Formats: sequence, structure tokens, C-alpha cells
Amino acid sequence: MREKIRELYLDFLETADAKRRWNIFNDIPWERFDSVPPSEAVARAMEIYCVEEMYLPDYSSEGLRMLRGNFDMVGFQTRWAFEESQHGLVFREYLTRSGMRTADDIAELEAPVANRAWSLPFDTFRQMSCYGALQEAATYSAYKAQKDRALASGDQVAAAIFHHVGSDEAAHAAFYRSLTKLDLEEDRQGTIADLSHVLANFKMPGDGLIPDYHQRLESSGGGLSARTFLEKVILPTLTSLRISRAELKLAARRRNADASAPRGSSGAAIDQN
Repeated sequence: MREKIRELYLDFLETADAKRRWNIFNDIPWERFDSVPPSEAVARAMEIYCVEEMYLPDYSSEGLRMLRGNFDMVGFQTRWAFEESQHGLVFREYLTRSGMRTADDIAELEAPVANRAWSLPFDTFRQMSCYGALQEAATYSAYKAQKDRALASGDQVAAAIFHHVGSDEAAHAAFYRSLTKLDLEEDRQGTIADLSHVLANFKMPGDGLIPDYHQRLESSGGGLSARTFLEKVILPTLTSLRISRAELKLAARRRNADASAPRGSSGAAIDQN
């Protein structure tokens, strides 16, 4: 398993350096701000994305603590953190360079971050791999929608930003799907049970941390509807993992039966229902 993870990490790293590497100085056409004024809706979406990235110290430290002892996964987590830090930076630069927000506005956004900490939403590496596959795919879908809107409105700066950060998120999602595929090979029923548990308790990192999170996403058009989450995230993930909806429903029934069973009772009865 460790050797397979190492191969995944090396493939991820090679592709990242050869095809996805970008920077905010040379790859974003900042001079194009003069062609189309940025919209407040885009600024609000960028703002909440930026705040979500401000919790990167928590994401990184919690992830590294869980992965301690696995050199290749620590390497991936470190590279992931670098790429996510670029996302937060480019969102902030868009807000200030466009004139939509001031440096004081950004400082005001940063201030509450120190007062609340993010913690791992799930307890095991396998569950967090399932979560990563879904969360990164959801983020990619949100950024893809923003890119399409930016292209339609002629905002080439925002379109370039969402192109690059979206490409990173797609790669992150693919890596976590690959990890989950390895888990399926080792323990299919247990992995599907974990995926079912993650889906039942899924929420984005900013949910519960950022005040008025859902309202702010809705007002800016920066989030995903439940239908879009199903169509763009859940179903494609199941297809990629080759998990049928019937298998997922069975896992959910077993989970619900187990949750309602009296303490100390055997789980054997679940398979008979």
C-alpha cells in the first residue's frame, strides 16, 4: 500500500511541475482590469473563498498530524498546502488590485480567523481520503462555474485565476480519488461504508467557521446547490470509483441500522435485514 501511495505521489508531483505550475506574477493578466470592470458579485465570491483559505494553518497542521510517519503523504500534504496558499494569495490580490477591497478590508477579514480553529471532520485516513475526493471536486465545480461566468462577462483576470486554481483543485480531487481506489482494493465494503458516512456528514471547511457562510455564498453565486452537488460531484465520483448507487444505499442502510441498534448488540442482524 505504501509503495502504491508513493507512486501516486510521484505521478502527482511530476504532473504538477510539468503541466500545472503557475504564479500570480506572470500567469494572471492583471493589466486587463481596464477592459472590463470587476463586478461586486465576483468580489463577494472571491472574498469568501479568500477567507476559507485563511484557515490553511489549521488544514495543514491537522493533516500533517494525521499523516505523521508516512513520508509520501506528508510530501503531498505539503505540496497541497503550497498550492492552496497560492489560491488564497491570488484571491486577495484580485480584491485589492481591482480596487474592490482595500488592505484594511482584507485585514478585517483576517481578524476573526484567529478566534476559531478548524479541526478534522473525520477520524481516519480513509475517511479523510473520501472527504478530500468530494470536497476538492466540489471546490473545482464552484471554481469552474465562476470561470464560465467570468468568460461570459469578459472578466479575463477572474477567468485566468479560476482556470489556474480550478486546475489545481481538479488534480487534488483526482489524487484523493486514487487513494480511495486503493482503499477499495483493500477493503471494498469498509471503504464504501466510510464513503457513506462521509456523505451523510459532509460539509465544506468554511461551514461552521465563517459567519453567514451559506448566505454569503448564495448572494455571490459562489456555492453549489444540492442538485449541482449531486450531479457534478457525487455521481461523477461514484462513477470514477466504480461504486454503484445500490452499494452506497446498502451501506447507508447498514449504517442507519447500526446507529439505531442497542449498545452491545451484535451487528450480525444487519446483514439479515
